[in-house]
Amino acid sequence: MSNHNKINYIEFQVSNIAKTKAFFEQVFGWSFTDYGEEYCAINDAGIDAGFYISDNQMRAESGSALIVLYSEDLATTQTRIEQAGGEISKPIFSFPGGRRFHFLDVNGNEFAVWSE
Repeated sequence: MSNHNKINYIEFQVSNIAKTKAFFEQVFGWSFTDYGEEYCAINDAGIDAGFYISDNQMRAESGSALIVLYSEDLATTQTRIEQAGGEISKPIFSFPGGRRFHFLDVNGNEFAVWSE
């Protein structure tokens, strides 16, 4: 299959690379490749991506795309997020096709997690 005209990479703005890496490693088991002090590539996340330094935050309410992660166990993932310093911004709710919740990472960026 050709990669031509396909989404190939996503970059996320964060205020603190070290705290961000620690959070996503603890919660989701991701690893990282550093490219200087202001950028790192994300490994093991299901899509190629990276974190870069910025003072901005990603929130769906302000027009950012909502990144939705998958979990086989929503309750466990929610607990891990809270233990790692994240904040649940929308508790678990049902939607056509499953259930999900939204959270803010240690930078205040909004993500969601869903399951069947």
